[in-house]
Amino acid sequence: MLRVKDVEEETVFREVVSFSSDPLPARYYDKDTTKPISFYLSSLEELLAWTPHMEDGFNVALEPLACRQPLLSSQRPRTLLCHDMMGGYLDDRFIQGSAAQTPYAFYHWQYIDVFAYFSHHAVTIPPVGWTNAAHRQGVCVLGTFITEWNEGARLCEAFLAGDERSYQAVANQLVQIAQFFRFDGWLINIENPLSLAAVGNMPPFLRYLTTQLHRQVPGGLVLWYDSVVQSGQLKWQNELNQHNRRACRRAARGGASRGGRHVPRGAGAVSLKETALMVFFDSCDGFFTNYNWQEEHLERMLGQAGERRADVYVGVDVFARGNVVGGRFDTDKSLELIRKHGFSVALFAPGWVYECLEKDDFFQNQDKFWGRLERYLPTHSICSLPFVTSFCLGMGARRVCYGQEETVGPWYHLSAQEMQPLFGEHRLGGESRGWVRTHCCLQDAWHGGSSLLIRGVIPSEAGDVAVRLFSLQVPVPPKIFLSMVYKLEGPTDVTVALELTTGDAGSCHISGISVLNAETSSRHSLRPLRVPPTKLARWVGRCGRQLSGGWVQHCYEVSLRGCFLLDLFVCFTRPPGSREEESFTCRLGEIQVTLPGGARAGLAVYPAGVGVEAAPGRSLLGFSGELRWGSQGGEVCAWGCPLLAPRPPAMLSLFSCQVVDAASLLAPLPRVQAVTVSHVRWQPAASEREGPPTLLQLSCTLHWSVLLPQVRCFRIHCCGGTGNGSLGGEPPRPERPTFLGLAFATQYRIVDLLVDAAGPGQDRRIGFLVEPVPKEGFRVPQAEWGQAALQYSAPQ
Repeated sequence: MLRVKDVEEETVFREVVSFSSDPLPARYYDKDTTKPISFYLSSLEELLAWTPHMEDGFNVALEPLACRQPLLSSQRPRTLLCHDMMGGYLDDRFIQGSAAQTPYAFYHWQYIDVFAYFSHHAVTIPPVGWTNAAHRQGVCVLGTFITEWNEGARLCEAFLAGDERSYQAVANQLVQIAQFFRFDGWLINIENPLSLAAVGNMPPFLRYLTTQLHRQVPGGLVLWYDSVVQSGQLKWQNELNQHNRRACRRAARGGASRGGRHVPRGAGAVSLKETALMVFFDSCDGFFTNYNWQEEHLERMLGQAGERRADVYVGVDVFARGNVVGGRFDTDKSLELIRKHGFSVALFAPGWVYECLEKDDFFQNQDKFWGRLERYLPTHSICSLPFVTSFCLGMGARRVCYGQEETVGPWYHLSAQEMQPLFGEHRLGGESRGWVRTHCCLQDAWHGGSSLLIRGVIPSEAGDVAVRLFSLQVPVPPKIFLSMVYKLEGPTDVTVALELTTGDAGSCHISGISVLNAETSSRHSLRPLRVPPTKLARWVGRCGRQLSGGWVQHCYEVSLRGCFLLDLFVCFTRPPGSREEESFTCRLGEIQVTLPGGARAGLAVYPAGVGVEAAPGRSLLGFSGELRWGSQGGEVCAWGCPLLAPRPPAMLSLFSCQVVDAASLLAPLPRVQAVTVSHVRWQPAASEREGPPTLLQLSCTLHWSVLLPQVRCFRIHCCGGTGNGSLGGEPPRPERPTFLGLAFATQYRIVDLLVDAAGPGQDRRIGFLVEPVPKEGFRVPQAEWGQAALQYSAPQ
C-alpha cells in the first residue's frame, strides 16, 4: 500500500490489485465472512500471552458507562442479568452487525443494574455490542472467568497452587483485558475441585484481583459464584454460609489479603502474614448463589450477610432446572421471596423466552416475562445527558435515516441499540377502563430500525392518561430546546404531549417558553441568540413540519432556573368537549435531551412542575391553565411506583421533547481526521471466477482519529469506483455517497465491496467517507466528514 498524495484533506492510497494476501488472524475475523468478531480465550496460556493488538480495537467499547442514580454502590438491592444462551457468541459476535432475521434482543434495561455475559470458555470477554448497549443505559458489564471439569482443575492448579506471582499474573491480565476493552469486571466461576494449596490461595487471588480492578476500572466489580467450599470440594450450597464464606490456609510469605474484613474500594494490598483466616465473600464485591434454594436458605443468610445484604445476589434459573421456587413465567415467585428478605437477585438465562418459545411470539413473551417481575425490579434513573433516543432496538427489517429509507433487509447490530423506555401494559385503578400499552415496533421507524408504539384507551370519566417512559435525575441549564418526532395513526382528535416532571430546592422557575419552526428562526426567549448556531439552524429546519412518512417534529425553547428534570411521561388527551371513550395509536420516532458538556446530575427530592400543552399540527404553544407548583410526593425511584396515572396538574407538558442547551450548540462539530486505508484484500466477484474479471470484491480496514467524547457513532460511506482510464486521472464526478454501515470504534472493516475492475493501463478510484454522528444526533455537513481514497490498477 502506497500513500501517494493529499488533496483537499483527502488522503489517496495507491494499490496494485493482487489476489494473494496474508491471511487474517483467525481469532479476530469470522472464517466464513471475514467480518470482525468478538472473541474469547480458551486457556491459561492464551490469557497470559494476550497483549493488545490492532485488531483488538474493533472490540473496544465506544460507550462509557453512563451516570445513573442510585449509584451501584448504594445499598439498594440490585438486579443482575446473567446472559447464557446456547454457548454464547452467536449473532452478537459480529461487531459490525449481521443480517440475522430473528436475533435475540434485550431491551428492559431500566430494571437492570449489572449485566454478566456467560459462556463456558475460560475467559469470556463480553461482545462489544452488549457493552455499548448496557453502558448507554447505565448498566455495568461483567465478563466471566470460568474453570470446569478436569481441565479446569489443572488450570487452577497451575496458577493457584504456587506462589503469589502466579495468581497475580492471572489477575493482572484479567484487569488489563477489562480496562482495554472497557467493560467493568468479572464473575469468577470455579466449578471444579481445588487442592488445599489452590483453595488457600483463592481468597488472596480474589482480593488482589478486586483491588487492582478498582484501581484501574472506576466502579469495577468482582463477583464470586457459589461452587467451591472451604475444603476445596465442588459443593454448591445455594446460600452464603460457613462452608463457602471462609477458607482456611496455611501462613505464607507475601500476598494481598486482609482477613475477616471487606477491603474498601481502592484499598491497597496487605500481607498474608496478617491472618491465617481468609474469606471468599469479603475478598470481592459480591456473592452469586446457586439456584436450588428455599426460603429457609434466605433466612439463614441474613446473619451471614450482615450489612452487605445487597452484595448477595440470589441466583434464579429462569429455565427452572432442579428444585427451585419458581422459574419461567413463575419467576416472580422467586423474586417475591428474595425481595422480602432484602437481597439482590441474579437472573440466570432469561433468554429462555427466546430459546424455548416460538420466535414469532418473542416480543410478546419477553414483555410478558418482564411485566410479571416489574413490581420487584426497582428502576434506575438517567443522570447523564445528552439524552437522545430513537427507540432503535439495534435491529430491524430495514434501516431508516431520519425518515428516509436507507437499506432494505434484516439487520442486527447491538451497538446501535439506543436508550430504551419502560415497557408494558398499565391500567388506571378502580373501575376505570383506561389503559396504555408500550411496545417495540419493527414495522416503522424514524431513525434506525424501530420505533415505540403506544396504544391505549382514554375512559369516558377521565380527560387523559399518561405513561412514564423514563426516570431522569439531571439539573438543567438556563436555556433548553425540546423536540420530539411522532405520528398518530388513523383519524383521531386525541392530542399527544410529552410531560417532564421537574424537581427543585424551592427555586425552580420557568421564565419563558417559545416555539421554533421552519418558517422562522427568531428566538422568543429572554436572551435570544442573534444568529442561530450552525447545528440549531439545521435542527430548526425540520421543526413544525410534516416530515416524510407522516412523521411530525415539534421543537420548543424553554428558559429554566434552579430545576431538575425527573420523569418523562407521554400523555394522551381527549378532544375538548368530548365525553366518549377514546382509543389511540401513536408511534414515537425520536426524543432528544441535550445539556452542555460537563453538566452533572443531582438528586431531587420533591417532584414539581408546570403544565403546558398544544395540539398536533399547531406551531404555537398554548397554556392549559395557570402556572402553578405543587409537590407530587413519593420517592423518585421507589419500588412499584405507578407508571400510569391521570396527568398531574404540576407538569411541563409538551408535544415534542428535545432538550438542547445553547452552549452545546455553539460548540464546534466533531471533525474526523487522518483516515487511512490498510489490510486490503482483493477477490474476483463471485460470479466471475473465469477469465479477466470486470468486477472485484474489495475488503479493507479504515482507521481515523476524532475527539471521542463528542461522538455517538460513525456512519461509513463510499463513492466512486470508476475512473477516466488514465494513470493518475481526475477523481470521478461527485455522486451521492452509498451507506455501508455503522462503526462504534475508530476503525471499520469493509468486506466484499463490489467495485469495477481496472483494465490494462487504467486506474480506478473508490472514495471512503466517515461521517461522525454527534451526541446531540444532528447531521454533520459532508464537508466535515473524514475522507480517503483508494486508487487501484491492474498488475502490469
